[in-house]
Amino acid sequence: MSQPSLVTTDLTIRFGGHVAVNQVNCAFHPGETTVIVGPNGAGKTTYFNLISGQLAASSGKVHKGSTDITALSPSSRARLGVGRAFQLTNLFPQLTVLENIRLAVQARAGAGWGLLRPAHRLLELKASAEKYLEAAQLTDKAYLPASALPHGDQRKLEVALLMAMEPDIYMFDEPTAGMSLDQAPAVLALIAKIKSDPTKTVLLVEHKMDVVRALADRIIVLHNGELLADGAPDEVMASQIVRDVYLGTATEETA
Repeated sequence: MSQPSLVTTDLTIRFGGHVAVNQVNCAFHPGETTVIVGPNGAGKTTYFNLISGQLAASSGKVHKGSTDITALSPSSRARLGVGRAFQLTNLFPQLTVLENIRLAVQARAGAGWGLLRPAHRLLELKASAEKYLEAAQLTDKAYLPASALPHGDQRKLEVALLMAMEPDIYMFDEPTAGMSLDQAPAVLALIAKIKSDPTKTVLLVEHKMDVVRALADRIIVLHNGELLADGAPDEVMASQIVRDVYLGTATEETA
């Protein structure tokens, strides 16, 4: 197996007397899609927030490759290739769909809005943005404000923004949340496209078992902030202790 692209070592966070994530050790690899599951309050999103830097760990480490990123800000982690999409859409609502993606392309290229920037460079940035628009099947909506898009298209736009940043690690927190049955396949197809690249590492937090079955190469289960199970999807979902957790027969704490 390839060297891990991301490793958490004894990763822990405490809120007062409550341990929300407790000494989670996990390694993630390029070409692998890992789905993180668990009951409500299990610590899934908190674990994501620790990896992407929205929360500071109480103890433990996060490494991207050989680089310790534990103390880095979310923006610094993003520049190193850790890309994160959230449960709620995170867009510039008054800008057009194309402008949203162009900003992501410019950020990736380290390009500002300099008045003396050569015109051909601006055209290159626009062409690159249009490529991601096409991948997300949003070309016909390029000049609409992002706020005018239906929820499903806003989710597609957020995935396209993440793709435009060209991270090594993609993190999706319930990517189909709030979407109707007819909207979800388009977002899942975008994630499947990312998943097909053997250089990319994909992590998802997800509740919907049909999404888990469609995308997971591996499942990890969190329960009360601890790593309960880790393995191939069939093996993990057949585990009696995992079944107990999902059926509510295992002891749970309030998170």
